[in-house]
Amino acid sequence: MGHRTTKTKNKLKVHKTIESRTDFFYYAFRNILLVSIPLVFILTLVLSIPHSSADTSSTDNITLTLDVACTVSSVVDPPHSASDMHVGQYKADIGNTNISVFCNDNNGYGVYAVGNSNNTDGNTDLISNISDAYNIHTGTNTTGNSSWAMKLAAGSGSASETTPPTIVNGYDSYSAIPNNYTLVAKRTSGTSMETDTSASGSYFSTTYAIYAASTQPAGTYNGKVKYVTVHPSSNVNTAPDIDTAFAVNGKMKVYEEGGNSYYAMQDMDSQICSFVSNTGISTATQLVDTRDNNLYWVAKLDDGKCWMTQNLDLDIGGASTSTLTSDNTDLNTTASGSGIYTTGYNVNDGVYTWTPDVKAITSNHIISNTSVPDWSNNQTVPYSAEAGDAYYYTSGTTNPETKTTLAQCTANGHTEAECAHYHAGNYYNWTAAIASNNSSGFSTNFNQASNSICPKGWRLPVASNSDQSVFEFGDLMYTYYHITTVRYGNNIGDKISYTSDGFNNLRKAPLWFVRSGYIYSNTLNNSGVYGRYWSSTVNSSDYAYALGIYNDGLRPAYYYVRYNGFPVRCIAR
Repeated sequence: MGHRTTKTKNKLKVHKTIESRTDFFYYAFRNILLVSIPLVFILTLVLSIPHSSADTSSTDNITLTLDVACTVSSVVDPPHSASDMHVGQYKADIGNTNISVFCNDNNGYGVYAVGNSNNTDGNTDLISNISDAYNIHTGTNTTGNSSWAMKLAAGSGSASETTPPTIVNGYDSYSAIPNNYTLVAKRTSGTSMETDTSASGSYFSTTYAIYAASTQPAGTYNGKVKYVTVHPSSNVNTAPDIDTAFAVNGKMKVYEEGGNSYYAMQDMDSQICSFVSNTGISTATQLVDTRDNNLYWVAKLDDGKCWMTQNLDLDIGGASTSTLTSDNTDLNTTASGSGIYTTGYNVNDGVYTWTPDVKAITSNHIISNTSVPDWSNNQTVPYSAEAGDAYYYTSGTTNPETKTTLAQCTANGHTEAECAHYHAGNYYNWTAAIASNNSSGFSTNFNQASNSICPKGWRLPVASNSDQSVFEFGDLMYTYYHITTVRYGNNIGDKISYTSDGFNNLRKAPLWFVRSGYIYSNTLNNSGVYGRYWSSTVNSSDYAYALGIYNDGLRPAYYYVRYNGFPVRCIAR
């Protein structure tokens, strides 16, 4: 992805100073432009050899491939400053910034805008240095309360400056600063290929208006608008990765750690995933689970679905665990009257709350060596256990995987991002995985549990006896050529052979299915050797389907006793 970001700081003043700053961010697909430039050298040597019919020429063809490269630059003239602003006054056309886009192709672009005061997407205030009570809110007032607004204009110029964008969604006149990412300008084709950074070629200008009410106190007021350029124009409703898809769908980052900010797992929806036009590792980002502020790597994979690419690590039950409700957890129904989801569930104003049974409290279920508490006495009540922050990494074709700590993982040459994918997460029996206190009501083969302990907007993968497209573990593995076929129906539990090196590849990027073992018969078994991952699919009153990873083959959906403790991977709804 070729890009350049240019930031400018511009000022607005009321009595002392009112300041607005415009940030420019650029996202682009790394498209490939194939330019065929045949350079032909004809070498001719004539020899006086009678009766010779040999070909005396050769052609040397050269093909040059150039990546798409775009830059975004800005020129501020004059600054966004209103030093002579007085109370009770309305002032328009405060300063001017020309934002230019240059690309070496003909595919256009789109521009999104959002208020970004205090570096917070969605904050549309001019921030007062006196008190937040005196912040100037966005709007188009000329009387009444103080407000400020923005306006865009398409560039104009000589015949060589013929590619300005169209201003859309009413921003060709003064409008409120948007609190969600909003398309404000677009160019469907003909992006300028000029290389200078002046206000020529494809550009638009931004300016602002403000009304300062007579009651507005003297002070300094700071505000900012962020503009995001998306290229090419066909990507106005698409994005190259999940992070950008969150941005252009108006989602706000909700959590900051280590100087980085993150979008919420709970804000994922099907539209965001559908916006992501790429697949694979290039789409990956970290999202925060707002229930416990754990960060998870996610990616849109080649099956067209957005997956968590590391194991869930949510502790359920206990005083230190946040409340699990349909606002933050995949709780879709209480199934009132069915006896399936009634135990431990409450509903208030349409919000479902699940209080896990006391047996699900993980603070008492820490895995020590290979011993865990007795889970086998009742497979229909929830149990879960913490792995103690264990990581299972692999180098090359190492078998089994190495169980280690994060520090040891990075010391052995793995990046922190890789080690995060290697985290074992927690182990859940199937009842806990489907967010139930009593799963005995699920007994029909291939029925689906509607709830899960996944974050809101996410769910457990499903198995099917009739449709390969929703046989999700198997379809994913087959899509990446890690197994030779996908079986369902009567052969759903069969072990499928790996393709060449398929076993090693499934535990690397972009899938990262670590083999953290499983809890059976009160013991952590085969850690580093085998892997198990629950689905939402019922087998019988005592069993449910899960992915089974073995050394000599893979079972995309095999039925296991429900009191087994398996990791969980979630998939976006």
